[in-house]
Amino acid sequence: MFDLGKIQAALAELNVDAWLLCDFRGSNVLARRVLQLADDQMGSRRCFYCIPREGTPHKLVHRIESGVFDHLPGDKTIYLKWQELEAGIEALTNGHSRIAMEYSPRNANPYISKVDAGTIELVRSFGPEIVPSGDLIQSFEATWDDEQWQMHLEAATHTNAAFDVVWKFIADEIRNNGSVEEMAISDVIMDHFAKNKMTTYHPPIVGRGPHSGNPHYETGTGENTTIREGDFVLVDLWAKMDRPRAVYSDLTRTGFVGTEVPSKYTEIFNIVAASRDAAIACVRNAYEAGRPIQGWEVDDACRKVIDEAGYGEFYVHRTGHSIGQEVHGNGANMDNLETREDRLVMKQTCFSVEPGIYQPEFGVRSEVDVFVDSDGQVHVTGGALQTEIVRILADLA
Repeated sequence: MFDLGKIQAALAELNVDAWLLCDFRGSNVLARRVLQLADDQMGSRRCFYCIPREGTPHKLVHRIESGVFDHLPGDKTIYLKWQELEAGIEALTNGHSRIAMEYSPRNANPYISKVDAGTIELVRSFGPEIVPSGDLIQSFEATWDDEQWQMHLEAATHTNAAFDVVWKFIADEIRNNGSVEEMAISDVIMDHFAKNKMTTYHPPIVGRGPHSGNPHYETGTGENTTIREGDFVLVDLWAKMDRPRAVYSDLTRTGFVGTEVPSKYTEIFNIVAASRDAAIACVRNAYEAGRPIQGWEVDDACRKVIDEAGYGEFYVHRTGHSIGQEVHGNGANMDNLETREDRLVMKQTCFSVEPGIYQPEFGVRSEVDVFVDSDGQVHVTGGALQTEIVRILADLA
């Protein structure tokens, strides 16, 4: 529900004079979410909605699509000619010295950089400073309500249970047939999701040996996709309840097809697990101290453990991503590698923590989901933390 009072309170808290939201043919998905525009309500003309810190919002819309914001409060200006459009934008910016838009300086954070450079130039030409709207977007797009939190917990119960299904299936297939295909395991996971009324945008990752060393491996496409006794296996799965507004659970665990895990796997797993735990502790410590924390800090805490162990060159992605109605959500990421994530780790948001060490022979990743509730309590979801590699032929005896 669009809450003007809440938005204006956030603008005051962030010391921003106005939030200028705009869209052209679906180019700004973040603004569309905040303005509650339906996915099939694309529009073919530029439209602007300006929310001041105080007072009445103002709409700037084209004559042939003049009703695009009729569901929202505010005054309306209708334009037809391009000159009228530019004059209308100047009027929207009048009196505002700091305006938030979906923009990132130097495109440092492409997740929030949805407004084209020309539009930014035009708005700037009228005098205001343009500041990123990243934390505003989080407040109204990435935060969960109680219903979504409960749906996440329900999804996490089923994604956690999927690993029990996976390890037993592998053990049974190895004992009965001597081998099992990566794709067969993926199919079992998808069946598990369907039985529990879950949905996902893409099948899981199941990678044996060298395939586990590719963070975005496509299951079943490697040179040898047959899993046998003595193989290392990584499983990364994600799904949400098949209901409106449901949010994802996203987990990764590793197993060894045998009764004892070789030390080369255990050594790497222990480093990854320690880095995962350092990231979680970083968030908890900040909230316990009442200190604001940004996404880059979590990445640094996690990466430091792997760097000091001598495996920094093999940690090739950010520590975590925002989780929402999409598995990669629109909130803060835990990242100081691919981007410097200056957005806050906010209450009522969820993100993954998933460090990994990837070598040619095998890769280890340990992924959990972290949710900060409205009281600042930090929750790790998806069952108990994995503390050792699953011994598939011993633990599933």
